[in-house]
Amino acid sequence: MDLGLRGKAAIVCASSKGLGKAVALGLAEEGVNLTICARGKEALEKTANEIRDRFGVNVLSVQADVSNPEDVKKVVSLTVSTYSTVHILVNNAGGPPVGSFLEIPTHEWQRAVELNLFSTVNFTREVLPYMRKQKWGRIINITSIAVKQPLDGLILSNTARAGVIGFAKTVSNEFARENILVNNVCPGRILTDRIIELASERARRYNKGLDEVIRALEEDIPVGRIGAPEELASLVVFLASERASYITGTTIQVDGGLVKAIF
Repeated sequence: MDLGLRGKAAIVCASSKGLGKAVALGLAEEGVNLTICARGKEALEKTANEIRDRFGVNVLSVQADVSNPEDVKKVVSLTVSTYSTVHILVNNAGGPPVGSFLEIPTHEWQRAVELNLFSTVNFTREVLPYMRKQKWGRIINITSIAVKQPLDGLILSNTARAGVIGFAKTVSNEFARENILVNNVCPGRILTDRIIELASERARRYNKGLDEVIRALEEDIPVGRIGAPEELASLVVFLASERASYITGTTIQVDGGLVKAIF
């Protein structure tokens, strides 16, 4: 299937590893020129070289903290200087710390909102002028199944990421007539550093082995396993494509059936 993406320009946030990297690889395979960004320079350059070697597309790597508005402006400005525009934005950021309500200080709440909500708002604001000018754009926000089924011990993520859903739905309605489509993708239990971090915290809290916790996490997933980053990336690539031209304002989980809700 030709997804109609060859030659387009995409920004993929937090893309030196994990879900962001998988998405960048998936887009590159379709011939998309990329801007990738992350805080760690060494891992970022390694990923950029890997993508260039495998797929032969252009890759601009920008060291940036997505929670810093000035860094957001830098990423978009350099992308436009390199590719003349932005067609696709994939908003992505690491998860905030785990903990219950009474354990979390005020400054962590502020940090979570800056990381998971404001980064999405700021990147969207910066790319919209270019998408509106060309009457074509795709914005995909990687959130979490916590927006559909809040998770114990993740009150920061439950709260900040839910804000992304409300923001995205509103923006999708405002700009749909300009062929700018906005959707959310919600990873469930995907094998990344984040799931290992959460499993390790659970193992520590309940005095269990990490392998035991991982097996327990798999037991209540209907497909019986933790997902691979590439499985989530495939949906993101589709939503970024011409083939998804009538899909906007949606929130889709990639979770092996873990979420119990019917909508």
